[in-house]
Amino acid sequence: MTMQRRQLLAAGSAFALGAFAAGAAHAQGSWPDRPIRFIVPFPSGGGTDISSRLVAEKLTTANKWVVVVDNKPGAAGNIGLDAVAKAAPDGYTLGMGQATNLAINPSLYSKLPFDPLKDFTAIAQVATQPIVIAVRNESLWRTLADFLKAAKEKPGAVGLAQAGNGTVGHLAGELLARRAGVTVLQVPYKGAGPAMTDLLGGQVDVYFGSSVSVMPQLKGGKVRALAVTSAQRLPALPQVPTVAESGYPGFDASTWLGVVGPAGLPADIVTRLNTEIVKLVKTKDVQEKLAFEGAIPITGSPKQCDAQIRAEHAKWGALIREAKIKLD
Repeated sequence: MTMQRRQLLAAGSAFALGAFAAGAAHAQGSWPDRPIRFIVPFPSGGGTDISSRLVAEKLTTANKWVVVVDNKPGAAGNIGLDAVAKAAPDGYTLGMGQATNLAINPSLYSKLPFDPLKDFTAIAQVATQPIVIAVRNESLWRTLADFLKAAKEKPGAVGLAQAGNGTVGHLAGELLARRAGVTVLQVPYKGAGPAMTDLLGGQVDVYFGSSVSVMPQLKGGKVRALAVTSAQRLPALPQVPTVAESGYPGFDASTWLGVVGPAGLPADIVTRLNTEIVKLVKTKDVQEKLAFEGAIPITGSPKQCDAQIRAEHAKWGALIREAKIKLD
């Protein structure tokens, strides 16, 4: 091979490698170059939806991205999360995971369309939300004891609304009924919005809902809080006692929110999303809005988000098996 030919081949190889490197850098740096679909597995108006829209709005304004919220309710959040699990791992489909579909449902249902520990990439924690036990403002029940007394006097007659089978509200209601030795009529809805509508309309007697879904009506004087299910009182509702304080020591049942993507999401995209979500959750504006709605902001790395999912999966699974609760 002549010297000239070797030089031409070397130059061509260098050009090809340079072009490949430039192309790879461009491909990596161009994300996102189209709208990001953010799946919320519950209807609009509920606690998960409110917090999800806040995250989507801040990601859009802070980064000039286009983040489109897509509500896909049904099956206690399983339908929406299944759509996330089956999406291409390219960073253009994300979802708001929570205790219900990632930690509780796997033990309540004998079969799910996805594996919560294998089919998702944990990205970032967002907030935790205790359950608020609420009644209409016109209700004669003033305390948790009043509600449980009525349930004991009329077994199966007190209608308990919750945002869907398998939600933390559903499970908290079941566990409290077992602890108190009462029987209630569980009334599942396809989300917090419809459940609250029926509570206000008098179709059900009490609502076990996330703090975010209850706070607007609570602040408007349309509902009254009997208790919260967290271990400690909610800062936004310091006057409302916990279930534990109301005669059931150790009772603790809170939901939480975390952004997830399909399994196999590229590490650089996960890091970028985590950085931006942690940044927005730490802003004064978001912290104040979450607190106003009754949520407690939380942040952490993708590993911490994954660890929370796994820890909660084990915790709720143990409680469900002990209480022998099944939905199918």
